[in-house]
Amino acid sequence: MLETVAGCNLAEGGQGCDMRIFRVAIVGAALLVGAPVVSQGQVSQPFPPQQPPSRRGMGIPPMEPVEPLPPQMREQQAQARNDDRQKKLVADTDKLLVLATELKQDVAKTNKDVLSVDVIKKAEEIEKLAHSVKERMKG
Repeated sequence: MLETVAGCNLAEGGQGCDMRIFRVAIVGAALLVGAPVVSQGQVSQPFPPQQPPSRRGMGIPPMEPVEPLPPQMREQQAQARNDDRQKKLVADTDKLLVLATELKQDVAKTNKDVLSVDVIKKAEEIEKLAHSVKERMKG
């Protein structure tokens, strides 16, 4: 039977040894992680630094510099993004209304001592959707 760990006598209750055991464990872990791996008498070397693959060898033409978009096209893209965001907001708020109405009906069906799992899940879904709508409104 093992009665001594890290110089602490466990038979006597091991009082005051918790920190010593902790330190020994930390030092051991650090030695295991930091020690170089030795395999067949050779010390392993870290992987050589990798450079991104060249586009030339892949048959892909080099990338051309990107020119900035004209102001009119930037406005059109911004307007399209705003329209899309507005459509998603309307759809999500409609879904929130449906979920809230369903939740109200489900809660009315339950008694005062028991809530069903479905009611809790629906409330969580409403919470997530409301948070999403709030974040989308911020921009």
